[in-house]
Amino acid sequence: MINLKDYGFTDAVPTTNENTIPGRVTEHQREKYTCVTPQGEVTASLKGIFYHNAEAREDYPSVGDFVLMQYNPSGESRIMELLPRKSKFSRADMSGHAAGYVKTIKEQVVAANFDYVFILSSLNADFKVSRILRYVTQARQSGGQPVVILTKADLAQDCDRPVVEVSYAIKDVPIHSISSHTGQGMEALTDYLQPGKTIVFLGMSGVGKSSLLNALMNQEVMAVSNIREDDSRGRHTTTHRQLFMLPSGAMVIDTPGMRELGLFDAGEGISMSFEDVEALFTQCRFNDCGHKTEPGCAVRAAIQNGTLTQERWSRYQAQVRENRFVDDKAAFMREKNASYKSIALYSRSKKKKR
Repeated sequence: MINLKDYGFTDAVPTTNENTIPGRVTEHQREKYTCVTPQGEVTASLKGIFYHNAEAREDYPSVGDFVLMQYNPSGESRIMELLPRKSKFSRADMSGHAAGYVKTIKEQVVAANFDYVFILSSLNADFKVSRILRYVTQARQSGGQPVVILTKADLAQDCDRPVVEVSYAIKDVPIHSISSHTGQGMEALTDYLQPGKTIVFLGMSGVGKSSLLNALMNQEVMAVSNIREDDSRGRHTTTHRQLFMLPSGAMVIDTPGMRELGLFDAGEGISMSFEDVEALFTQCRFNDCGHKTEPGCAVRAAIQNGTLTQERWSRYQAQVRENRFVDDKAAFMREKNASYKSIALYSRSKKKKR
């Protein structure tokens, strides 16, 4: 028997069906799920009701989710219900795009029910503060605690400069520079690796997620590929999301590298990441100030006197624009799909009357 509490399950989570058992999703590949349950590890598929609303992909179980399932000791079990999430990391899934036109924008839940979000970025030529900031914004929206991990410190000539860069651009977020190969800085991660805690790894391919996981597991559980010398980027060694139990009793959700993040419903996360910027808005002379040429604009004044850099203002504007585009496009597609469904229902009712 497995004690599901070791995997973060609490009795406070309500169960509505006495004929089901709880489980936690540890792996997802296509339409098949691997779940750990009190009866052991099982393979499962979704109950048909999950497919009735194909647009609501955020309601599909993801790695880290707690579910209720019909247990089948001699075959495939069935996931019946998704239990409430305490945290989730979502990205905008811009599917159906062609020739620059995005047909649909859906929420794609990457991982759920975690305590910490390890945002990994390697200290090589592909290091970008703006990309780290976008991950931090979405992590703050998720309900987990963001932690920036700067990897491959053994290959960097100067580790202090990038740490200073990140800490200047991103306030109140722990930052650690480490090397999975030499062990440099690894002791600083101990406080996060507590029994029952779950950590999700996020970052582009080639940043060292697999190497860090192997180091924390004290064995090679993930293949590691070399990065390309011309742009310091790597291949996808993680092809699907999976939850690993560490020797410490903490858990890690490893995710495939994401070249583009795609902010989704990140308004609150943006406000948390740029609290200093949005605080200036209340000081503008006009409530509807566009922060361009209006007199009495606190933002322009802050840029002129150096208390706000043009770079930070530009990063804020870029994230707001992206989030607004996703929100507006998603709302438009929801209305459009609802309209199509109404027309289809009306057409079917007219045919029945004939």
